[in-house]
Amino acid sequence: MTWPRVDGMRSLELGSPGEMRARLNGLVIEGRKRATAGLVEEYEQEGEAFEHVGERLVLLHDDGTPAGTVEVTSVELTTFGEVPWEFAQSEGEGHRDLEHWREGHRRFWASEGREVHDDTSLLMIGIRYVG
Repeated sequence: MTWPRVDGMRSLELGSPGEMRARLNGLVIEGRKRATAGLVEEYEQEGEAFEHVGERLVLLHDDGTPAGTVEVTSVELTTFGEVPWEFAQSEGEGHRDLEHWREGHRRFWASEGREVHDDTSLLMIGIRYVG
């Protein structure tokens, strides 16, 4: 299974469908969310390559229609435990500190059936909204 393509571009579906996705898409469009994290395990299971700098992705609404386009500004492979505060802040979701970011992300991925530990491989992806 591969991620949906729209007009030849890979898609980006943030968070869970519903209120969370609508909120995160809004933060991207406002320019406040400038990064997102992805579990390497998800790429491997879906047979997807990592994003690359300069790649454009279609940001999707729940119904699969485009919310806009983002450009990848950085991609860095790390582990969950090594994510720095600067990256967590650039996600723009209002986390108080790094531990708050970790708690929220562990809870999110647990809700998706994925257990995350400090040594779990993860991609830190910088993005910017381009329209």
